Amino acid sequence: MLIRIESLAKSYQLGSTRVEALRGVDLAVNAGEFLAIMGPSGSGKSTLMNLIGCLDTPSRGTYALEGREVSSLDDGQLAAIRNRKIGFIFQTFNLLPRMNALQNVELPLVYRGFPPARRRESALQALEAVGLADRAGHRPSELSGGQRQRTAIARALVIGPSLLLADEPTGNLDSATGAEILELFDRLNGDGQTVILVTHEDEVAARARRRIVLRDGLIRSDERAA
Repeated sequence: MLIRIESLAKSYQLGSTRVEALRGVDLAVNAGEFLAIMGPSGSGKSTLMNLIGCLDTPSRGTYALEGREVSSLDDGQLAAIRNRKIGFIFQTFNLLPRMNALQNVELPLVYRGFPPARRRESALQALEAVGLADRAGHRPSELSGGQRQRTAIARALVIGPSLLLADEPTGNLDSATGAEILELFDRLNGDGQTVILVTHEDEVAARARRRIVLRDGLIRSDERAA
């Protein structure tokens, strides 16, 4: 079991108002799944993504990643898990403009103290995996939107993550380019990579093998593709 979540809840205090973003979520995800998390604005999907990604901690409940309880870890421990276990992909790519594609992909390995030769080799392999080895020397401004997102995916893959966590990864792309990125997720998942995709678009979620829908901080449906 890659992910086991039980009675997970998260609340915030906004002035005098208590906001219950998640109100007791139970979720189990096996390694190798392709899961889409859906829901309207305010449903709790972004909060759930942040908790799964170890970017936040719950108010109550438990979250185990690869059998390790992470819901009570401190910031430093959570950062170590993010750096080793979770590859993040965002709608806005989050690439550094003055670095070329290769250097952007190398960054997670710089933070982990890998020597330069090993960083370069691993980054080139990650770019090859997303079909961008021939663009390694190009800066983000010299890449199309789809190529920038592929670079971001390569950066997420370079650490050999247990989980790829994608937040609206096609939101800034045209439909044709978005379809190409989703096909890349299909291929990565077919190779055994666990993918969790957060989206509000039905056509994007339809590419996943499993779809959960959040509403009012609770899972309202959990369906698997036939």
